[in-house]
Amino acid sequence: MSFVRKPEWLKVKLPSGETPAQLSSIVERHRLHTVCTSALCPNRGECWGNGTATFLIGGDICTRSCKFCNVTTGRPAALDAMEPAHVARSVKLLNLKHAVITSVDRDDLPDLGAAHWVAVISAVKAENPTVTMETLIPDFQGHKELIDKVIAAAPEIISHNLETVRRLSKLIRSGATYERSLDVVRHIASSGTVVAKSGIMLGLGETREEVIETLHDLRSAGCSVVTIGQYLRPSRSNIEVAEYIHPDVFEEYRLLGLELGFSFVESAPLVRSSYHAERHVTLGIKN
Repeated sequence: MSFVRKPEWLKVKLPSGETPAQLSSIVERHRLHTVCTSALCPNRGECWGNGTATFLIGGDICTRSCKFCNVTTGRPAALDAMEPAHVARSVKLLNLKHAVITSVDRDDLPDLGAAHWVAVISAVKAENPTVTMETLIPDFQGHKELIDKVIAAAPEIISHNLETVRRLSKLIRSGATYERSLDVVRHIASSGTVVAKSGIMLGLGETREEVIETLHDLRSAGCSVVTIGQYLRPSRSNIEVAEYIHPDVFEEYRLLGLELGFSFVESAPLVRSSYHAERHVTLGIKN
């Protein structure tokens, strides 16, 4: 595949100032991992300024090897028993209004990490009773009883990303399937107690028809909030970008999503799963 030059609309300034420096210091002191920094998210300055941060729990080594992701693949270390307390304390020290929590896949654990998820959510809620929370969960290999544990912990939003269209799912995802992920979203939505959310990336070689089909599938599954962003290759070892999608096309998908009945659609080149996540709580629940 030939090299595709990054367009001007994807060039952003890196965050600077007191808030980013404060967050970095707290994360390092408590030995935490954030998607904001590990993925070099272009929106982290804006999100931190809005009182939102995304924590990565369960360690920094994943048992899967998705071609779009730059997280290290291998045999993870044992779970950190102090991580729930560290995350909860960091949320408090940062004075966050909204916390987004995600994790690596822990297929090595008997419960795939579900109990650790519950411990983190419970600790954050106990120490930060006014903070709202979004959890971006793995598929737990489709085990609904494990998903139910996270639902019972009562975060305001539970998200699980479809990542891409049906045809490309096998190509770029490891240990996951399109139908299983769609079923996870459907199960979250069917609980009726939390907002169901998902996200996809564009620029991997999908067609317009496939994107529209994916949006229909998510809405039919009961998904209320969807994010659509441009795939950016994090390293040379990851799959190449097939195409940079123009902002006007993202806007077309945003309007289509609203027509389909999504409560909230974030669709733009630099949108990531947790972008404007604090808004999704209010609007998702309201609708």
